[in-house]
Amino acid sequence: MQLSRSTFPITTSRPPSVVFVDPFTRRPIARKDLLLRMLRRPHLPGAQPDMISVLMQQNALSLSDFIQANSAEHTPFLCMAGVREYHDNPAHSGDSWLLHRGSGEGCLAFILDKIIKYGTGPVEQLQYQFQISVGVMVAPLPAIPE
Repeated sequence: MQLSRSTFPITTSRPPSVVFVDPFTRRPIARKDLLLRMLRRPHLPGAQPDMISVLMQQNALSLSDFIQANSAEHTPFLCMAGVREYHDNPAHSGDSWLLHRGSGEGCLAFILDKIIKYGTGPVEQLQYQFQISVGVMVAPLPAIPE
């Protein structure tokens, strides 16, 4: 993720932009290459953790992902109030930035808090997979010169 100086304007007439980038090339990455998911479950007042687990196992609880993209090949965006890509999306045309800008949504602390809470916070383990291939040259005895 990159939050550049140009995305945090001095005026608050536009919300900040969040772009997920490759850390080595600093180029925006496609959704298929972004391993991060920012899942959110619906609010269930009074629901016990055991009940939520059962509902999730039965696929009776739909999770939403804050990271959206038009396709796996497109650049993903953070679909959350207070982020430019959210407010510029036609699906959210009724949710103007002007309704949110004084609430703290859109500030750096708010955006980072949500990325940690829904993105990296729920992660309990990382799995790395390596594949090593070692080749040995084999030459038949008749092929070896004197």
